Amino acid sequence: MAEISPQRVQQFRQMRETAREIFASALKNASIESAFSRHLHCERGVLRICEDLYDLDSYNRVLVVSIGKAAHTMAAALEAQVGSRLEGIVATSVDPARLGQTGQVRGFRYFHGGHPTPTAESIQAAEAILKSLGSLDANSLVIFLLSGGGSSIVEKPIDAEISLPDLIATYRALVHSGAPIAAINAIRKHLSAVKGGRLAHAAFPAQQVSVLVSDVPDATPDALASGPTMPDSTSIHDCERIAADYNLIAQFSASVADLFRQRALEETPKSDDPAFVRARWWTVLSNKLAIDEAAIAATRAGFAVEVDNSCDDWDYEKASDYLLMRLRDLRSKVSRVCLLSGGEVTVKVRNGGIGGRNQQFALACAEKIAGEDITVLSAGTDGIDGNSPAAGAVADGSTLFRAELEAGLQAGSPSKDPAAGVDAARQSLASFNAFSYFDALGDAILTGPTGNNLRDLRILLAY
Repeated sequence: MAEISPQRVQQFRQMRETAREIFASALKNASIESAFSRHLHCERGVLRICEDLYDLDSYNRVLVVSIGKAAHTMAAALEAQVGSRLEGIVATSVDPARLGQTGQVRGFRYFHGGHPTPTAESIQAAEAILKSLGSLDANSLVIFLLSGGGSSIVEKPIDAEISLPDLIATYRALVHSGAPIAAINAIRKHLSAVKGGRLAHAAFPAQQVSVLVSDVPDATPDALASGPTMPDSTSIHDCERIAADYNLIAQFSASVADLFRQRALEETPKSDDPAFVRARWWTVLSNKLAIDEAAIAATRAGFAVEVDNSCDDWDYEKASDYLLMRLRDLRSKVSRVCLLSGGEVTVKVRNGGIGGRNQQFALACAEKIAGEDITVLSAGTDGIDGNSPAAGAVADGSTLFRAELEAGLQAGSPSKDPAAGVDAARQSLASFNAFSYFDALGDAILTGPTGNNLRDLRILLAY
């Protein structure tokens, strides 16, 4: 690989920093605190949630159930609006201390569920929530606060024959299948006692309102946390088709596979179920706002901005080819351009190392942009990418060149092999070990858990 001049090395460094600043601005300005202050307000005991009003003093009991990676942040933001009069349950995978926030919200029981696979405490959380909901009556109000990650953080199998190890094995098969999140969650719903509207069913006849911080496509809100409080738009037939398309039955444990083979899955509650007559749902924060905030920051940095979300749920290789093609086309018309893309790409993991879909996407781009004045950042707004400590990574036209030098320095002398950087990238891609590659270069994005979850953000800069 040809050497890069010191001037261009400096330019690449500046653009990597610019990409990081755009991402950081999106995280800061698409916060749960600001969303709650816009959409929720409580005055004299009357709580406004978007277009609805709830006189809290008119109910015999008000229960709050907060589920997901953002569960603590959402509960704290609700308390900031309502005060310390609330009680309920918070189930999250993120320790509030790691968010730099003060302790637990008063009046709430906390459960630390697992992610991306359930744990014993995930089941304990589900059982505690079901018990609390079962004590409500028609004069009760339950406020559900839902965010991404809830599928594994709160879980209870619908069939007692499904053990925790069986459940974990099923989740792993689903997560590693390469299927889009909506397909994965369709199966999760039908195997669960709390998903696909079943929490709403358990809360009946109480009045219900769900506040959503969404990490799923806007068109499928019932995929968020596998839709515990919403009518399920998926069916048993969908589950059977998805399992066949991704050859999942052979990968499931015997107890789960038998439910499919015997056609013994139970259907989830649909829109005509009485549980939804007194239920409302409001999305207060989603991937769109993160993109909007990134666009503002990129414009401020002097870039013409385009947004293209069409590769949502595509394979990471196909998505990288498509977005780079779009970026190059835009650059032929504008000298400095930023292409933003939201949603998630998919990765079918086989015997993986340490990494995640965002780092895999960035590394796939690295070889394709080698030597070009292009920078690519891909990261998760929750601060967690796969099984790595990173949120994602940033790559540019100098990535392979710098990796080549790094490999040479580790060997004792600067590498003279032009293929060294390419080989290292390809090996890391093949072994799903992108974190080690980017961490060595200082190009992993390490935010720590953010207490938010608005899907992923890809920032592509051409200059």
